[in-house]
Amino acid sequence: MKIEGSSHMNVNERIKQQLDSHPILLYMKGTPDFPQCGFSAQTVGVLGSVGAEFSYVNIFEDPEVREGLKQYSNWPTFPQLYINGELIGGCDIVMELHESGELKQLIEKVGASEPGITN
Repeated sequence: MKIEGSSHMNVNERIKQQLDSHPILLYMKGTPDFPQCGFSAQTVGVLGSVGAEFSYVNIFEDPEVREGLKQYSNWPTFPQLYINGELIGGCDIVMELHESGELKQLIEKVGASEPGITN
């Protein structure tokens, strides 16, 4: 799902609203169908391989978020993956988590915490 921002808020409020509204959110270069960098493509591929349903923001379409997110997260590069509002990391960290099996566990916890789903 593509995320659109509201221009009536400052960039930190917009980022916070996006993170609060989407349990798995990827800030990336391009879109999942047409990633515009290899790291974004790898991250999308790994998320798909674990069955993650995620939202995304194409940072090329929102320069304000692109710059603001670097300050918000204290993480200078993209992609940036967030789960439940928490920065997980970029491509390298996502790949490491995938290889260890932790990424799938994080994704499954999001599904288990959705309303109407019980353990």
